[in-house]
Amino acid sequence: MKFTYPAVIGKEENGSWKAVLPDLACCEAEAETLEEVIEKANAALYDWIELELSEDEVNLPPISDPRDLEQHLKEGQQVRQICVNIRLFDGWDE
Repeated sequence: MKFTYPAVIGKEENGSWKAVLPDLACCEAEAETLEEVIEKANAALYDWIELELSEDEVNLPPISDPRDLEQHLKEGQQVRQICVNIRLFDGWDE
């Protein structure tokens, strides 16, 4: 199954990049380059969703519209869609 959540990405004062997925509590990533922070945000989203799906009661939060997030961006920030595919069942993609 494909999951897509928006991330707010921007450069920090120290020169590193940070991605925050505002719909998912404590789901963030930091890296030295934009490409690396997107990769790490992808991994963070995957881990967050996989953990939630392992719980007895799955409670995935609603997905924000990226246009709503764009209205609140600080200078230099951007919104990127982060997507992951997670197998829900063994053999699902065969």
